[in-house]
Amino acid sequence: MTRKGLRRFFDGCRRHSGDAEAGDASSSTSSSPEAVLRLEAEVASAEAVVVKWDPNSSAYAKITSLFYEDRIEARRFVAHVSALQRLMLDVAAAGEPSGLSHPSLALAQTLMQAAMRRLEKEFYQILAANRDLLDPESVSVRSSVSDIDPWDDDETTATAVGDSTTVDNLRAIAGAMVFAGYGKECVSIYRTFRKSIVDDGLARLGFELRLQSYKMDWPALELKIRSWLAAARVTVRTLFHGERVLVDEVFADSDVVREAVFSNITGDAVQFFAFPELVARSIKRSHDKLFRMLDMHDVLAELWPEVGLVFSFESTASVRTQVVASLAKLTEAARIGLADFESAIVKEPSQSPVPGGSVHPMNRYAMNYLALLADYHPSAEEIFDSWQPSPPPHSVSATSPPLVLVARLIETLLLKLDGKADAYHDAALSHLFMANNLQYVVNKVGSCALRGLLGNDWSARHAAKARHHLARYERVAWGPLAAMVPATEVSSAAEARERMRGYRAALEEALAAQAGWAVVDAAVREETRERVREMVVPAYRGFHARWLSTASGVAGFPTPDEVWDRLGGLFSQLSGSDGSGSGSNTLNVSNQTL
Repeated sequence: MTRKGLRRFFDGCRRHSGDAEAGDASSSTSSSPEAVLRLEAEVASAEAVVVKWDPNSSAYAKITSLFYEDRIEARRFVAHVSALQRLMLDVAAAGEPSGLSHPSLALAQTLMQAAMRRLEKEFYQILAANRDLLDPESVSVRSSVSDIDPWDDDETTATAVGDSTTVDNLRAIAGAMVFAGYGKECVSIYRTFRKSIVDDGLARLGFELRLQSYKMDWPALELKIRSWLAAARVTVRTLFHGERVLVDEVFADSDVVREAVFSNITGDAVQFFAFPELVARSIKRSHDKLFRMLDMHDVLAELWPEVGLVFSFESTASVRTQVVASLAKLTEAARIGLADFESAIVKEPSQSPVPGGSVHPMNRYAMNYLALLADYHPSAEEIFDSWQPSPPPHSVSATSPPLVLVARLIETLLLKLDGKADAYHDAALSHLFMANNLQYVVNKVGSCALRGLLGNDWSARHAAKARHHLARYERVAWGPLAAMVPATEVSSAAEARERMRGYRAALEEALAAQAGWAVVDAAVREETRERVREMVVPAYRGFHARWLSTASGVAGFPTPDEVWDRLGGLFSQLSGSDGSGSGSNTLNVSNQTL
């Protein structure tokens, strides 16, 4: 018996002795003569089949696969290997010098070494020949067949097992090799094949194993983030899950071995889950990157329960720890991004009024931003739960409970817009600007997930504010014209003509001044036109009718129907557009686009 063989054998003896103390005592109390006799019988029975399939014994054995050539004989081969190892351990456990020096023990060890050569070869061949069959996707969706006997010769059972026969063969070989003390060789072969599959899988999914601090321009980094997002679910649910299923089945007989193998094969999982943390650490404070942080957070949070199951071993605790660390860093980055968004609103520096009192580009950008943020509810609520950032200057609130965080940001936006309304020197246009922007906010909230977050009462209150500003516009812009119609009778046709002349001039002046003004919402635009008509035309109609009989009194002045039609052209210049006016849909701070 070789020195290596003796070391393996006595290592097995120690394991066997420990098992015997905790298990059935009958095995360890066998007398040496009885154990030797059983070993002699097993050696005689096993020698023919072991020698036949020893790769060193013949060219046939070297090129032929036992497990594919004859399943019945393969079953018998593994049974002999297990029986030989068990009986050798029984002889050693008896501790009799006569047994330890018996020739059958040395012959059994020689047969065991030959058997291990065959099983190593079979293990390698099965893994190599079935690389496609054992790809993680196939394994991850395959139903468990642990209750089916892989050696059953029944044709129906064999058909039901199907592709699982390959895994069953690997499990049988692994169990026999580990039991015989050749687990290291078995694990080495398995690890070499499966580690390359995991590495190839990650590479095909676009993930780079060599991670670094991602100090690069944002477009390039965003491409990497997109690749990671596309790969994450497949990596966990197919690649890593498939490897866990396979290792659990192949090394089902040894918890220690399967844990060590899986931990080694998926060692790059820590790097994979560290990517979001590295990104969150590397980006500069900027609100426009918030949504990529939320995307990665959502994916990690979604996969967390599965990560916990796949990487449940103590030796893979670092993977679970890394996922938690990445989630925490993404949460921090998202909070910083949202605080930066609010700060950007407050600091938005543009001074030029939007033409026609239309929707401010800042408003459009901010509401699109918040609408997109609302799409992340409730995950965003989890991120911002119990978060109370320091409010920027002029913020409306110092606290931000999750359900009112968006409302806070909108109020900050409206407060900023209210300040920008002061840029209009015409009070009527200032009110029209606020009406347009409030109505845009209300419409945006009603058309997206913000509606469910803020509620109907919130929308109703802000719609009322928009109507209030429209009413103020109507009074400031058209009240003076309506007041020009005398409430009492005039004394003469000359005075009537003078009144009509002033009315006509004021009408033309108002229409000319408001030629470029806008009411962005189509329904509100029609309602506003109608209210202006009702304010201006009825009194003029009565005055005009009283002097209609005196041709010289109304000749050359507009009729009430003409005034009605002229007022129908209000807000027509921008009625076909979205009313956003000019300017970029971004927030600018200190002339730098964020």
